[in-house]
Amino acid sequence: MEMTTPFDFLTVACFFGLVVAFVVRTERDTRTLLHLLISAAAFAIANQVGNKGLTLLALVLIVVGGGYALLIIQRKV
Repeated sequence: MEMTTPFDFLTVACFFGLVVAFVVRTERDTRTLLHLLISAAAFAIANQVGNKGLTLLALVLIVVGGGYALLIIQRKV
């Protein structure tokens, strides 16, 4: 499986940002990690949906997943 679509690169970048934010900005507790898994799932679903041609839905999922992650990270600081 190759990374060929813009959604592949965008969602991997979002996931990478999620990991970096977890390591740098939180206390690395399990509860925070479980909350961030919701955002990771949104990014994974957005990738699949975007690759199927549903661009608007994929972008909405990315924004919602990123927004939720931002809320979680800010709450834990």
